[in-house]
Amino acid sequence: VQLQAFGGGLVQAGGSLRLSCAASGRTVSTYVMGWFRQAPGKEREFVAIISGGGSTYYADSVKGRFSISRDNAKNQVYLQMNSLKPEDTAVYYCAAKATMSSIYYTNAYDFWGQGTLVTVSS
Repeated sequence: VQLQAFGGGLVQAGGSLRLSCAASGRTVSTYVMGWFRQAPGKEREFVAIISGGGSTYYADSVKGRFSISRDNAKNQVYLQMNSLKPEDTAVYYCAAKATMSSIYYTNAYDFWGQGTLVTVSS
């Protein structure tokens, strides 16, 4: 599976962005698809995941502001980010794994995209 994340950019605090992750190589409709982020000088952290059945899980820091969704027909996953804060500034990565185990841990994911930079100015 190859993943490509795009849609990042510069936005003012309070604004919105929508990230997309396009998968190729095989269908990911049954895969757990996740978004992670890595801010400068920090470790990569869990943001959100969506299961093959559509169940969603969010980090507390983004709950109520971010929404993850998927379009299996397009083999894509999205992250709608609203009410953005400067602390959301990071490189955002999409990732995929086949099972629901250890969904919060970066080293449990088999496939990663290249990352897209989100910068939120104050």
